[in-house]
Amino acid sequence: MKKNLHIIIISLLFSVVLWVSISLSNDYFTILKIPVKLMDFPTGYATGNLSPRQVSVKIKGKGWKLISVYLSSDDYFLVPVGTKTGRRNLKLSNYLVDNQWLTTELDVSSISPDTLSFVVEKTISKKLPVVSDLNLNFRSGYGLASPLTITPETTVVTGPATYVEKLSSIPTRAVKFDNLESVTTGTVPLKRYFGMSYMNRSVQVTLNVQKIVDKNFDNIPVNVVDLPRDRNVLLLPNQISIGVRAGIDVLGKLDTSQFNAYVNYREVVLDTLGSVVPHIDMPGNTSLLFIKPERLRYIIKKF
Repeated sequence: MKKNLHIIIISLLFSVVLWVSISLSNDYFTILKIPVKLMDFPTGYATGNLSPRQVSVKIKGKGWKLISVYLSSDDYFLVPVGTKTGRRNLKLSNYLVDNQWLTTELDVSSISPDTLSFVVEKTISKKLPVVSDLNLNFRSGYGLASPLTITPETTVVTGPATYVEKLSSIPTRAVKFDNLESVTTGTVPLKRYFGMSYMNRSVQVTLNVQKIVDKNFDNIPVNVVDLPRDRNVLLLPNQISIGVRAGIDVLGKLDTSQFNAYVNYREVVLDTLGSVVPHIDMPGNTSLLFIKPERLRYIIKKF
């Protein structure tokens, strides 16, 4: 029996192949969902409002031919625009001749929707800033020590005038970065808008990821600004301590002299509580956690 096993297997395989071959020789109906692609625009013209962008085409054909159509990854329903501009309404059934891959050995029964609408208008170019649309997830205790950088910061967009004029920036695609714990760079594609082209299709983003730590700075002097010549204000106390949060490399380069604490004289005059809150000018890429004391008493002296 074992000696004949390979013969049995071969016979079964041959039977399956024969059955499939006979089945695929029969006619079948199917519905294909095909994206629409406009071509042959007049020079300097485009559209930004194609409707619909995908059509359903009911076709009849041999099984093997239908399978080959399904396996094709670059098939579009092609529609040549021609020389006319402005609003266009086209019957898709008139453009089967431009889609030979769809009609060769296949019968097209219907196209739905059967009418294509769009506006052909002049294109313009505009230089726009690139903004990020990133989803950043950090390891516990880590974060951005400085704003992310995008290179290049701008791109030139070319497309239909009525659409380009409304744009104020071009976002990146919504890309996710996970488990960040160190400086990270990556190439991120720009979000695509129908009918528009960009000078560059992607940008490089740099994420200055560091361990985020806290540090206290003591004995920071507090000044009174905008004092009249005949006035003086004595603050009690005249020094404060602050808590600061930032990236570990950022905090390691800071000292007390890089923080400016002050009180505006006008705030002292208008105060009704007997104490005022000091203001702090912080170095970049840092955040203030606390001020001690939170309020300062004062004495106004007149010369």
